[in-house]
Amino acid sequence: QVQLVESGGGLVQAGGSLRLSCAASGSVSSIKVMGWYRQAPGKQRELVAIITSGGRTNYADSVKGRFTISRDNAKNTVYLQMNSLKPEDTAIYYCNVNRRLLDYWGQGTQVTVSS
Repeated sequence: QVQLVESGGGLVQAGGSLRLSCAASGSVSSIKVMGWYRQAPGKQRELVAIITSGGRTNYADSVKGRFTISRDNAKNTVYLQMNSLKPEDTAIYYCNVNRRLLDYWGQGTQVTVSS
């Protein structure tokens, strides 16, 4: 089992920045991919960004150039730096890790961007 604890959400004005963190604990060996997803009210959960253990990244088109995902393998922690935030970025952000073909999810952290 993998436990995920997220932090860093909140309320910010458009154009502002936030940094999300997600620390993994438990059976953390062999975690290949860590990432962030988000779900806005009335919408499906969508990929925001993922990062492999080797540092390869992939971003949703809507956040490219504004968000940066990174990870500290020694701390089993993944980060999401969000800059130039827009009201449409408002959502619950979920941390995700994939380990041995199983997905684990954090409890979610609310990000609200006011216009």
